[in-house]
Amino acid sequence: MIHSVLQILAFQILFLAVYDLFLKKETFFDLNRIYLLLAPVLGLVLPFIHLSFIQQTIPQEYIIQLPAVIISGNSQEIISNELAYWLPSLTDVWYLGMLVSTPLFVWKFYKIAKLKFAGRTEYFDGFKLKILPKTNTAFSFFNTIFLGENISEINKTSIIAHEKIHIEQKHTLDLLFFELLRIVFWFNPMVYLFQNRISTLHEFIADAKVAAEKDKKQYYQNLLSEVFQTENFSFINTFFNQSLIKKRIIMLQKSQSKKTAQFKYFLLIPAICGMLIYTACSNDPKAEETQTVQQSDSEVMNKINELSEAIMKKGEMTPEEEKALRFLTTEAQPGDKVYTSVQDYLDETKDDNESDLPFAAIEKVPTYPGCSGDNEEMKKCFSERISRFVGENFNIKLGEELGLLGRQRIAVQFKIDKTGKIVNVRARAPKPELEAEAIRVVKLLPQMQAGEQKGEKVGVLYSLPIVFEVK
Repeated sequence: MIHSVLQILAFQILFLAVYDLFLKKETFFDLNRIYLLLAPVLGLVLPFIHLSFIQQTIPQEYIIQLPAVIISGNSQEIISNELAYWLPSLTDVWYLGMLVSTPLFVWKFYKIAKLKFAGRTEYFDGFKLKILPKTNTAFSFFNTIFLGENISEINKTSIIAHEKIHIEQKHTLDLLFFELLRIVFWFNPMVYLFQNRISTLHEFIADAKVAAEKDKKQYYQNLLSEVFQTENFSFINTFFNQSLIKKRIIMLQKSQSKKTAQFKYFLLIPAICGMLIYTACSNDPKAEETQTVQQSDSEVMNKINELSEAIMKKGEMTPEEEKALRFLTTEAQPGDKVYTSVQDYLDETKDDNESDLPFAAIEKVPTYPGCSGDNEEMKKCFSERISRFVGENFNIKLGEELGLLGRQRIAVQFKIDKTGKIVNVRARAPKPELEAEAIRVVKLLPQMQAGEQKGEKVGVLYSLPIVFEVK
């Protein structure tokens, strides 16, 4: 979940940066409006789009299966659910934020409804004018223009013409759309920034259309001659906002953008392609897997790890056995066929070409600090050091904290990249807390010496089964 949220934030930041750097100063107001409405939605959707054909075009890296690490933890007593202290999860905090945001949204509606009963109403073709007593307020909401009776008659004409544009173009719907996003994604600052950008754009649109029909100089004077009071609502189109006056006048003076500037919108194409490639290559499990799929995945991985342990007990593996084990541990997905023995797999793949071996015979495997010798000696040393490191750093108290009994199997995969760093760590386990702990421990591993093939540094994937046994 956290990984998905970070992806959403990163994508929305990129979309907003494109707008601020290349599009904001252009006079293509309608295109900018579409952009600002679509960009946050794309930022929400793209992290959950995984195009498998992109991932398939990426070359396979070397994969090494490590022996299973068995960790023993004793649980003296199981804490009952009734006595355990309740700690809110991220989902609980999310729902709590929505619970707080919703009444605030309703309160804003209540304040507007209260204003509707505060003054007299005049009806015009296509809109209603609500005259508010003893105030300089000026804003629109849906098809109603709220206007303070203290505003001068000269300025009333310009203000009404301006607010009519908001009504005709249904700008209130845009702002309400972002209000709903603010309720659901109250923790996301990008939603507030996008709403601010589109609110400013609404003023540019209305100013441009009114100025095209009236004298621009007179319209400037109207903007500067009165200081209107504004209600602090985020989903109304207020006529006067001191922070916007300068921007509005600058935009009114700006000449029309050249049509060739519209090519800037094509910057979206490489940006979206890059996002799709990133999500397709992401090594993190999907957060939105249903419970049924998660259970199926867990059963498959448990079966694989059982097979892994059985093979490891034999001692030295043949190349065919290593090939089968590597395939089953790293490539099996929910719904795939589960082989009950290595021989079943070998029989079915006996005609495979030798090039299908992703590991085959790497010239120099990555080296754990302090290990030396040939490939086999360094493999053995690496496995021993990893087992010792994981055993010493894994939090065995999790068994008691989670109320676990028996063997809990965790499948971990990580990569030692070309610089020797531990990257792309992921895990599968019956409990998310076990996955998080396994990832934490593996990320603590020291800097390695990268593997080599044909004299060049290469990235090497490792698959590490962990068996956490609670007695």
